[in-house]
Amino acid sequence: MTTPEHQPPAPQPSAPASKDRIYRSPMGLAGGVLLLAIVAWLGFDALVAGKGRTPWLALATLLLLVPLIVAFTVRPAVFAGQDRLRIRNPFRVIVLPWGKVEMLRSGLSNEVFTKSGTKFQLWAIPVSLRARGKAARREARATAEKEGRASGRGGRGGWAGGISGGFGGGGAVDDGPTRAEFDKVMDELRAILEAREKAATAQGEVSVRWAYEVVGPALAGAVLLAVLLAVG
Repeated sequence: MTTPEHQPPAPQPSAPASKDRIYRSPMGLAGGVLLLAIVAWLGFDALVAGKGRTPWLALATLLLLVPLIVAFTVRPAVFAGQDRLRIRNPFRVIVLPWGKVEMLRSGLSNEVFTKSGTKFQLWAIPVSLRARGKAARREARATAEKEGRASGRGGRGGWAGGISGGFGGGGAVDDGPTRAEFDKVMDELRAILEAREKAATAQGEVSVRWAYEVVGPALAGAVLLAVLLAVG
């Protein structure tokens, strides 16, 4: 009688890697799609119905404009992973391990600084001073309402109480500060940086790659357009 062989334990599936958080500008995407539709409509109409040099001029213009519109509107994105921050700007792709990131700054534009002092702009997270101003005004109103309730003003019969009951149903005001959406995104990125900058897997070298798939067609279109205009 043979003894049963002991089968090796089945390998446990590894935990799935966490997906990157992707940040893009909805307004940039919408504007880019609209511009591409207009340029494509006018360009293809000139290609089909144009006479003489018009189709060639239309082709050169399409080669120049389409990559540039894609580069500045549809292409920009920020990918925040557990180990790296990947920035897809109009003409470059930058990969920054969190261990190499010094800080993220938000002023007139959103920027990331490496520990070597290099600065990269986050095109996909544009700054809106108007949105920041609206958030500051909402924060000021919420603070004034909280102070009014704490001091006994804005009661049930008061004008402020009527506004609160009409729209908020008498609910409590959020104690957290009111922030513009892009400022919230920067806060999230700073939180990831703080949590992951010392992780062993978040170390490495900074990588910068030029987007030749954008630069090449745009340059070809510019050269062709210049030649056509020079020839006359």
